[in-house]
Amino acid sequence: MSTFLTSEQEGLAEEIAGLLIERGETVAVAESTSGGLVSAALLWVAGASRYYAGGGVVYTLKSRTELAGVPAEQYANYKGTTAEMLESLAESMRTRLGATWCVAESGLAGPTGGRFGALSGRTTVAVVGPTRHTEVFETGHGDRGANMSEFATLALRVLRDAVGAGR
Repeated sequence: MSTFLTSEQEGLAEEIAGLLIERGETVAVAESTSGGLVSAALLWVAGASRYYAGGGVVYTLKSRTELAGVPAEQYANYKGTTAEMLESLAESMRTRLGATWCVAESGLAGPTGGRFGALSGRTTVAVVGPTRHTEVFETGHGDRGANMSEFATLALRVLRDAVGAGR
């Protein structure tokens, strides 16, 4: 067991790795408020180079356009993260890295809310690949560290479910 991941995150990462390796598929990650925890979980599994295509912590709008390649016009009237933005981010990173799948996550970890009125403890997760799925989650609290960990777990669950459905 690692010292930085929860046992659930480790289990999810192992499931995802098994599915991807079995099918010869790869995954990319574009995460924001989970701060690299999604990538850390996926890389924790031995043999990650067989399925992990790469990723980045795209915490700012500039990093989303520069690193992930999302067109800047998409953020011209930015007022907070939307499901459509996250799908576009996932598709852009997936294409850029030539991966079968990409999971993207962005939200507000806290302790304060966003500048456009959104409350902390909210994240959006999008998975793009042979199937697509986007979901919004709310933890109901502003504990930054707890939210970051919960957001990573939620992203891994959505990825596992999407990859599993893509069989």
